[in-house]
Amino acid sequence: MTAQPTLTVYSRRGCHLCEDLLGELEPLLRQRARLSVVDVDTDASLRERYGVLVPVVCADEQELCHYHLDRPAVLAWLAAQSRSESDHS
Repeated sequence: MTAQPTLTVYSRRGCHLCEDLLGELEPLLRQRARLSVVDVDTDASLRERYGVLVPVVCADEQELCHYHLDRPAVLAWLAAQSRSESDHS
């Protein structure tokens, strides 16, 4: 069995946009992908890279969206992951 793909959300504490995005994103994943939440303020390079863009949703190094959830982009990524997994089974 292949490991679940992971989406990373770059976030910061006290960010209402981050909380809203996570609340919308988590139900979409429904055991189809893991979610990793990274606080950009714990790492100077992340803080410099993402600064005021948070929240940012990334799949590996590919940015899927920032500020607000781009539902179609996330669903397309999930579908691609599902196709890739079925191709390898």
